Amino acid sequence: MNRVAFVTGAARGIGAATVRALCDRDYAVVAVDSCGESDGPNYPLASRAELSALAAAYPERIVPIVADVRDRDALAAAVSTAVDRFGRLDATVAAAAVIAGGRPLWQTPDQDLRMLLDVDLVGVWNTAAVTVPWMLAGPDPSGCRFIAVASAAGEHGLFGLAAYSAAKHGVVGLVRGLAADLVGTGVTAVAVAPGSTRTDMLAATADLYHLGGVEELGQSALIRRILAPEEVAATIAFCCSAEAAALNGSVVHADGGFRP
Repeated sequence: MNRVAFVTGAARGIGAATVRALCDRDYAVVAVDSCGESDGPNYPLASRAELSALAAAYPERIVPIVADVRDRDALAAAVSTAVDRFGRLDATVAAAAVIAGGRPLWQTPDQDLRMLLDVDLVGVWNTAAVTVPWMLAGPDPSGCRFIAVASAAGEHGLFGLAAYSAAKHGVVGLVRGLAADLVGTGVTAVAVAPGSTRTDMLAATADLYHLGGVEELGQSALIRRILAPEEVAATIAFCCSAEAAALNGSVVHADGGFRP
């Protein structure tokens, strides 16, 4: 195991696909997920069983940890576990997120806005705050990477998703600011912006729009289909690599040519 990664939102969807992609590339991974044990959206979140099944597939490479990205102390403890177990930290992927919406801004409940900002934006902030110092202090900061999973909604305004779009626009700004803070250190920061990807979150989005399924959402992309989580994960895995330094401060669009 040559490199060590820390991944949030790891139990399913893009997060789980990223964990698998990194393991297949010889990483050890600390896989973090809240497993639905805190207040969240009105759809089922990942379970402990899903996180355990992921870890069981790579027993020598994955350390599963239940923690909410809104709890900075819990994240700090998880990062300490990573360094204690593997001796270093080379890459962080902040993939934890939820979605809510389906109504115009003026009809969106305050609690939806607060939840989206707390999980999707502050959660990324917390993840960066506890992982970047370890990467800076590691044996080779020049190869260390921070990747935040943004969204096509971080580049566009989407009907009924003003709060989600605000949070994901914030993720893009956070990454650009972090990249500036890291100038000259060798550690880099990148945002990866997926489009419509076949996940439980996309199914929840289809429900917000009262669609019969997710396939219609794929027509918003030039590729004219829903992406697989593994396709996005492959992009994230490259961004984690030492070879991805040139992407610093960028938004990498893994969206199949999304057009609203």
